[in-house]
Amino acid sequence: QVQLVESGGGLVQPGDSLRLSCVASTNIFSSYIVGWYRQAPGRTRELVARISGGDLKYADSVKGRFTISRDDAKATVYLQMDSLKPQDTAVYYCNLFLSDALDFWGQGTQVTVSS
Repeated sequence: QVQLVESGGGLVQPGDSLRLSCVASTNIFSSYIVGWYRQAPGRTRELVARISGGDLKYADSVKGRFTISRDDAKATVYLQMDSLKPQDTAVYYCNLFLSDALDFWGQGTQVTVSS
């Protein structure tokens, strides 16, 4: 069982930046597809950004504002969020995926963008 610990969420104003971090308790971190998802109240969980091999994928709503990255030596995935908007308000979840049996989620970190 892989444990994921997220940090970096908080309350910010529109236009501000935040950097989310997710540390994983696995020594094969580099093998995993890593991603960030979010869930706003009353909405389904949606993909924000993902790294699969050398491919990066972003939701259209965050392209040009968010950047996902990983540090395999630290077993950590990051999400740099710039030019935040109120509609980015959600609980953000880190995900590691290798197979249906190796699919792990963090506990979530709240991001609130409000003036």
